[in-house]
Amino acid sequence: MEKKTRRIIFFIFVFIFLLSAPLVVLYFQGYRFDFENKKLTQTGGIFLKALPRQTDIYIDGGFSRKTDFFFGSILIEDLLPKKYNIKVKKEGYFEWEKNLEVKEKEVVEAKEIILFPKDADFSFLSNGIKNLWFSPDGKRMVWEEKEGSLWTLKLYDLNKNLKSHLLKESDVSKKGAEFFDLEFSKDGKEIYFKVITAEQLKSFALEIDKIPPILKEIKESSLLPENIITYEEFNNDIYYLDNLGYLYKTDASFSLKEKVTTASFPLKKETGYELYVFPDFIFLEEGGEILYLLNQETKIFERFFEGINSLKISSDSKKLVYCSDSEIRVLFLKEKTTRPTRKMGESIFLVRLSEKIKDVFWLMSRYLIFNTENKIKIAEIDNRDRINIIDLAEFENSEIFWNPVDKKLYVLEGENLWASKNLIP
Repeated sequence: MEKKTRRIIFFIFVFIFLLSAPLVVLYFQGYRFDFENKKLTQTGGIFLKALPRQTDIYIDGGFSRKTDFFFGSILIEDLLPKKYNIKVKKEGYFEWEKNLEVKEKEVVEAKEIILFPKDADFSFLSNGIKNLWFSPDGKRMVWEEKEGSLWTLKLYDLNKNLKSHLLKESDVSKKGAEFFDLEFSKDGKEIYFKVITAEQLKSFALEIDKIPPILKEIKESSLLPENIITYEEFNNDIYYLDNLGYLYKTDASFSLKEKVTTASFPLKKETGYELYVFPDFIFLEEGGEILYLLNQETKIFERFFEGINSLKISSDSKKLVYCSDSEIRVLFLKEKTTRPTRKMGESIFLVRLSEKIKDVFWLMSRYLIFNTENKIKIAEIDNRDRINIIDLAEFENSEIFWNPVDKKLYVLEGENLWASKNLIP
């Protein structure tokens, strides 16, 4: 090869290198040419984490790849800034779909995706049941069961699938007693309940860990002031609303009390009131219909929500779900910095239905389970794009009870009790 030819080839390669080197540098810095918008732009990414693991990820209708086996996560990089349609699929499960917007130099996240089984596989547990309550550890439940025209209380061990007798109506009163209002002690060793017998309201405690269980009547505390309309215990303090409409905070002995509100709340005659106390938020429910929120600056209760039928705090104590007969909303009690970010006190609307909503529970920190007249539904609280809602099962006029310990849904349809399989992989 002639010297002149070699020199030409050398300069050609030098030219190619000088031309390509900046492009290579830009490429590794995340720059791509956006042909649609005809400009050079930096890319972003999408991070997904889903249960069950090894789910299929589709982007804009095309298969991308599976989430990993160990963590169920995936990072999809080098995406041009725009909206992408993301679908997460696995055979035998409801799919998850959302349009997520990728921005330059940012990774958009969806970290708590759960695919729920299409077949919840409900199994029959028992019949003749009027109501049920879970122990604090979620390992046992007490239910009210009918035996003829009388009621009895049964204890059911969820680990052993074993039912045992606790109490029957005649143990409380030979003349009959109307049963209501049961709750567990904090350690789960006792239950407290009330009955009406001979036109008298009586309270009882039953030690359920004793063989046989020990029943004792509870006399109402003389420390409780007579002028209290309603009260709530929180962090070893007692908050109570008196008959003049003022909210007070006191200790267990009621010896040190502090007025919380600056103005009297206009109480209505023959109307029930309920207090709900959470960190930095105090609610007052009036007549099971109107929810008021205490303004922390003015110290006055202000109308917050109408038509309230359910109010529950999440397991992480950072969110409240509240609903009416037709819509569900979520209130953030604490600042949330992970994407999507939320401010403390921010309320988001989730769903509105033509069917009547009966009750709602926190399934996990980002999912709710609720029932209507004949359906049980699960909804996420991520309101970017559309809300993913699935119809899990159909039961007529049922009551639902979610147990976060065994991750099963218990459904009381009429007097028949059903239990799902584990709903969370």
